[in-house]
Amino acid sequence: MAETNTMAGQAGETAAPAMHFIRQIIADDLKAGANGGRVHTRFPPEPNGYLHIGHAKAICIDFGMALENNGRCNLRMDDTNPSKEEVEYVESIQEDVKWLGFNWFGDVRYASDYFGACYEYAELLIQAGSAYVCDLNSEEMRAHRGTLTEPGRESPHRNRTAEENLDLFRRMRAGEFPDGVRALRAKIDMNSPNIHMRDPVIYRNLRSSHHRTGDAWCLYPMYDYAHPIEDALEGITHSLCTLEFEIHRPLYDWVLDQIPEFFAAAQKKYSGLPPETPPARPQQREFARLNLTYTIMSKRKLLELVKNGLVNGWDDPRMPTISGMRRRGYTSTAIRNFCEKVGVTKYNSLTDVALLEHCLRDDLNKGACRRMAVLEPLKLVIENYPDGQGEELDAVNSPEDPSAGTRKVPFSKVLYIEKSDFMEVPAKKYFRLAPGAEVRLRYAYFVRCTGVVKDADGQVTEIRCTYDPATRGGDAPDGRKVKGTIHWVSAAHAVDAEVRLYDRLFKVEQPGVTEGVDYRAEMNPDSLKVVTGVKAEPALADAKPGDPLQFERTGYFCADKDSRPGAPVFNRTVTLKDSWTKTAEKS
Repeated sequence: MAETNTMAGQAGETAAPAMHFIRQIIADDLKAGANGGRVHTRFPPEPNGYLHIGHAKAICIDFGMALENNGRCNLRMDDTNPSKEEVEYVESIQEDVKWLGFNWFGDVRYASDYFGACYEYAELLIQAGSAYVCDLNSEEMRAHRGTLTEPGRESPHRNRTAEENLDLFRRMRAGEFPDGVRALRAKIDMNSPNIHMRDPVIYRNLRSSHHRTGDAWCLYPMYDYAHPIEDALEGITHSLCTLEFEIHRPLYDWVLDQIPEFFAAAQKKYSGLPPETPPARPQQREFARLNLTYTIMSKRKLLELVKNGLVNGWDDPRMPTISGMRRRGYTSTAIRNFCEKVGVTKYNSLTDVALLEHCLRDDLNKGACRRMAVLEPLKLVIENYPDGQGEELDAVNSPEDPSAGTRKVPFSKVLYIEKSDFMEVPAKKYFRLAPGAEVRLRYAYFVRCTGVVKDADGQVTEIRCTYDPATRGGDAPDGRKVKGTIHWVSAAHAVDAEVRLYDRLFKVEQPGVTEGVDYRAEMNPDSLKVVTGVKAEPALADAKPGDPLQFERTGYFCADKDSRPGAPVFNRTVTLKDSWTKTAEKS
């Protein structure tokens, strides 16, 4: 059953929308009554890889503009190039769109749904004298095309009769010619200042089995030709795409202008809209794509990383793919808020990845449950705590959400603290544990260091302390204060865990742009550090993958899909430090 796209219930609220030129265009169209007051968009990814954060921006725009205006948004797979497309990618795209919080109108659509209509339209173009079969190979076509300063040269086959072209095209359809021998070209203008209008190829032979149509076709339409046809057949009103397609817009309009009566009838057949819906002529509008520091957005390069084993698959938490970010612990709310903050413009720019991380921290701070985990354990023994005694202390699950309640944390004589929370010779302004110093154990007691135990190499292996029973969960009755609070885990109750500390995949701000430098040489060798022997509180034993967590004083984490009951594996989503807010305050 067809349905208008809606946003699924997700934790948190998205950023308040700001007016931008696409919102203004749609508002003006609605005011003028264009397209019968309808807003119908589409998101048309090619299923040749997994979606990344750049696609997330496009998804938020395509689905978001429809959602804001009580409209519809189609999800259409651009499967016109079967040699690079796989069902795995189709399924991942659907999962990513749903996870981001959007639903599409009707069923998932495919460019291959319209192969018959595209072919029929091509024959009409041939009969109208607007397309011809060309025998030039790709190199010869390139030589005839001309340059930005020189006009192109007409193909020697440009003036074939409509009858001859139709016969050759039908023989192409029947598979009589090898791949690359002949192509169907639009007859437009070889003197056009826009190279894309110099008789572009609109059909080529390609013997490659298609993931949906099998071997039914041996010729496939080119994207620039098929896309406006698909938009028109589906009743799309606003065809929103990235800025690199702006120069293609004249071809988009040319295709729609040739035989408009074809679309008026075909739209009723293919769109899935009520029969009384007035025909729409799609209007293409372009916005700047997302460029992010320390990030590569090229699907070709991301595919190379996967195939060459430089990352652990498309959902590697270091990848900018939506699936990788989801596995790392990003929330859909954070990504949607980020896309709203980036805005929609007509000029290309580079966005600091710190803004994305800021949006993530802002959302996780509200929704992540607090837990205690010690990444570099150092044993702490409380000498005056009774042997064999234990107790349960109340710990807050989320200071930002009182409704999250509290949990019980076990406490005992022997604890683990972070190695970095002790310094035998403390530096200036070091307020954690040191000989003679007193600190607060989070949710527990004040403890004072009375001594240390060292191994044969002189390394500290154990801290000796005393505790003040009167300070349980609060301040000292005598009014004394401590400047440091540290986290801990009871040794007798600790769960052994593995933690994967992820950092940026690339060590340079703009990877892949330096001439003569392979982008793979710019990868960060420290993008992943695996820490074993982590001691975690019992509540983390069965953490569910994707659930947002804050390890107190350490960072935001989530359980990985590699976790097993009693043997959790955690991914660091992002650190606690927020560099974006400091940058914003200075600017």
